[in-house]
Amino acid sequence: MTDFRNFIYRISNSVEHKLDTLKLDFRKRMGWDTNVHICPYNSFGTSEVLYVKGRVLHDRGIQTSDNDEFWDNLVNMYKRFNSHEIKGAKLKISFQGIEKEIFTDEDGYFGDTLELNPDAVIPDLWCYPKLELISSPIPFDHHVEAKAGVMVPGPKSRFGIISDIDDTILKTNAVNIARMVYHTFTNNAQTRLAFPGVAAFYRALQDGGTGDENNPIFYVSSSPWNLYDLLIDFMKINGIPSGPVFLKDYGFTHNKIFTESHNEHKTKKIRKVMNAYPLMQFILIGDSGQEDPEIYSEIINEFPGRILAVYIRDVTSSSRDSEINITYKDHKVPFVYAENSYSSAQHAAENGFIKAEFLSEILKGKEKDESLEE
Repeated sequence: MTDFRNFIYRISNSVEHKLDTLKLDFRKRMGWDTNVHICPYNSFGTSEVLYVKGRVLHDRGIQTSDNDEFWDNLVNMYKRFNSHEIKGAKLKISFQGIEKEIFTDEDGYFGDTLELNPDAVIPDLWCYPKLELISSPIPFDHHVEAKAGVMVPGPKSRFGIISDIDDTILKTNAVNIARMVYHTFTNNAQTRLAFPGVAAFYRALQDGGTGDENNPIFYVSSSPWNLYDLLIDFMKINGIPSGPVFLKDYGFTHNKIFTESHNEHKTKKIRKVMNAYPLMQFILIGDSGQEDPEIYSEIINEFPGRILAVYIRDVTSSSRDSEINITYKDHKVPFVYAENSYSSAQHAAENGFIKAEFLSEILKGKEKDESLEE
């Protein structure tokens, strides 16, 4: 099996990169732009080390507006998935006098750590290392740089929140593949729908029981990295707090042709967060549409005493309810299973995770949701 995977990898990887090279060469011959840009992804760190991740791509000129129609969204989505990644680009990361050079992999991704000086000054929750493009196989005629958002929990942070995205904060109908694909490809960040009350609930969790805790929120999803800009814009538009985002790599590199399962990917990323902050407790938020309840149950067993609560949005039929309830029957961790954010928020307020005064705003979201269903 390993030999077969290696064979498929060599063939597919070679074909993909030859096609990308031909397309970029054609653009240069035609005099069309071949602008290279850095796409940094929101990541995380500690007072000792920052983790920086992103991708170097040919800028496809994706532009969105409130007036975008069906075909505008479809063309933009095509551009996202037909990305021209830049292999072997050299970048420099710098932050408060510390510098490091890194290279992109075969799919244009980069990811590395930057160790900080003991006297480094970390701003409250977010810091922004600078990324500069030093060299690239694709010519660029101007200075290319970007700021990477890295979240570092501060001393006031009392707990962390790990949240799913699809059908947890963003309505995607993930239980119906055809409908999910249609909504993904024909909508944009302005037209995608958030679950009412989610933004207020997540802001309340970030503020915590005292109102100034700046609790970190991490987002884990099996959506591809190609959708990163759409998801980030969606969160900004809907007032959902920013946080590190963990999406999934799809491509023709050695470990991406036969990708990890949904469970493996999400469990691995949640472990990564939990291990990065070994003294921090967490609240886990997801939905019943895929395997979030089962994944979170595994995390509870693996990290005893570190999960404060599990909140699951009910987006499936009643036949799924019994499976989930059986999964949590013997767990001592508080578990809330409901169709809206208000029930979870009530539990959070009762246990001091959020201030009770936020409940009225979250209740408005619940009532709005119910009115739409009538």
